[in-house]
Amino acid sequence: MTEGKKSNRATRLILFTTFCATFLVLSVKVFAAWTTRSLSLMAESLHTLLTTFSALLGLLTMTAQNLPTGESVYSHGKRETFLTFVLAAFLSIAGLKLLEAAHEQWKLAIEGESLIFPVRVSLPLIQLLGILVATSLGLLLLCMWGARVLRSHILRSNALQQLKDAGLTVLVVVGLVGVWWDLVWLDVSLAVVLVLLTAGNFWQMVNWQLPLLVQQTAIAPEMLAKIACKVRGVNHCYQIQSRGIVGRFVYIQMHLVLHPEFAEAIADIAEQIEEDIQMHYGPIQVTFYIEKLPFDKKLQAMQ
Repeated sequence: MTEGKKSNRATRLILFTTFCATFLVLSVKVFAAWTTRSLSLMAESLHTLLTTFSALLGLLTMTAQNLPTGESVYSHGKRETFLTFVLAAFLSIAGLKLLEAAHEQWKLAIEGESLIFPVRVSLPLIQLLGILVATSLGLLLLCMWGARVLRSHILRSNALQQLKDAGLTVLVVVGLVGVWWDLVWLDVSLAVVLVLLTAGNFWQMVNWQLPLLVQQTAIAPEMLAKIACKVRGVNHCYQIQSRGIVGRFVYIQMHLVLHPEFAEAIADIAEQIEEDIQMHYGPIQVTFYIEKLPFDKKLQAMQ
């Protein structure tokens, strides 16, 4: 199995684990928010939904566009674009409803009247949210480890989403402790802040994913082959694909044929090629499929 296939499989496994765990966290948060009638926790659940969607989008990116050989360069199709529009519509409607409810709650809190949705805070709720924060931090460490070892930009993005979600959950816990101390306005205020932060984070995610929505070839294959073949040890480069926007981010896939004596230097060769391409075209991520030149063909080439 090639290094590229191993890396892709490991990345998919981490993304699948992250998606399942984050979806479980989302389900628990929604149930807790509905039970306690906390607007801030419900608003934070929208951000967790965004984090879950980010993991799903990354997973679909790795699997949806496979070629018949099982190899692909990352990109989004119509399904991913449709799901993004559905999420945008849902977040818009849910966000407006939460802002409307927060406005009504705020008016009643200012006037000193009983709230329509009184928040029921308890110690078990705080403990439960603490467990959810620990889960998010565990997923953060997993994605950070995968991003460093596998050099995956997708996992790095998911790690950032997990970090934001864990931080916002801590903020909600602090707010609910304040509500426990009769500061009822904290829940309403945090709900408004969290809805706005979720909207901003959604735009950032879509903006980061934009290069994947571009389907045309980003960089001419012959230019990438020329750069790769200049690296010592590379005999041939073929089946080159690229998607994205030059200067923003580009995903590249290429097959390399190496001389047998450079078999132990595969990692150094791949790193050198990636650095040379990045010097010319900016931020990139490259998946390499490595093949070794048979010894008899090497002798024919030398003759």
